[in-house]
Amino acid sequence: MDTRNTSVRPHAQSRNDGKNHSSRSTRRRYGGVVHDNARHTTRFTVVGNHLAQHEDLSLVAIGLAVHIQSLPTGAQVDIDTLAERFPEGRTRIANALRELEAHGYLRRTRVRTEGGRMVTRTVSCNQPGRTTTEDEPSPRPQDRRAPDKPPRRHRALPSVPQPVYPAPDLLQTALGVLSGLRRTDQRLLISATDAEHLVPGVAAWLERDLTPEAVHHALTTNLPQDPLHRPAALLAHRLTAQLPPLPPFHRAARHPLQNCDTCDRAYRAPEPGSCRDCGAD
Repeated sequence: MDTRNTSVRPHAQSRNDGKNHSSRSTRRRYGGVVHDNARHTTRFTVVGNHLAQHEDLSLVAIGLAVHIQSLPTGAQVDIDTLAERFPEGRTRIANALRELEAHGYLRRTRVRTEGGRMVTRTVSCNQPGRTTTEDEPSPRPQDRRAPDKPPRRHRALPSVPQPVYPAPDLLQTALGVLSGLRRTDQRLLISATDAEHLVPGVAAWLERDLTPEAVHHALTTNLPQDPLHRPAALLAHRLTAQLPPLPPFHRAARHPLQNCDTCDRAYRAPEPGSCRDCGAD
C-alpha cells in the first residue's frame, strides 16, 4: 500500500546535480600562489623552511634573519648599521634581534678586545639545535630515540630603554648594578644572557643622573611575594615602565661614567681620576 503524502511538495533538485564544491575547487586552482621559479647559479642563500615558515617569529625577524645569513663573514649587524640599511627603525630591529636570539638563530656575547673595549660578537645560526656536522655519519634508525618532552621555547624578553651615549664604563657600571640585585633578593638571580639584554636599560637610568644605589633600590623594592618565574622579564618591565624623565638641559653627548680612584664611586668626567669630593681633600 502506498503511504506517500501527496500534499508534501517535492524536493527541489540541485542545479549542478549535488556538485556544490565547484566554486571551492575554482578558488583552489586560481586563488592560491603560483611559483615562477628560476634556478639560481650565483649569488644565492639557502634558507630552511623552519625559518621561512616559523610559527612564532615575526615577519621582521624572519626577514632580518635571511638578510644576516646572506651577509659575508665579518659584516656589521649591529642595531645602528641595520637601522641605516632598513626603514623599520632601531626599536623594531632591536626587538627582531632579540626574537632571533631567543629562538637560537643568533648568539650574541660581550667580549673584551685587546685594547680593553667591550664589543658584541654575533654568531648567525642557520639551523638552531643542530648537534651533528655534515661530515659525521647519521645515526642508525635503531639508535634514534624520541625525546621525552618537546623542547621548551623561551619567549623573548620585553624591550628595554637604550642609552644615548653607551660608553663602556657606563655599561660596566650597569652590569654591576644587575649583578648586585641578588644580594638583596635571591629571586633576582639572572643569567649572563638576560643581563646582557638588561644592561642598556640600566645604563639609560644612570644617564638620567641616578646613582647605582638609586637604580638598585627601584628594581628591588615592592616585589611581589609570589615566586618569580622570569625575574629578567620583571626587571625589563620595571626599567621601561618606571623610566624617570630626562634631567633639565639634558644634552645628547655627556661625559661617560668613571670610577673614582680613591673611593671607587661613580662620577662623570672626560678622563679617569678622582671625584669632586675626593679631589677636594
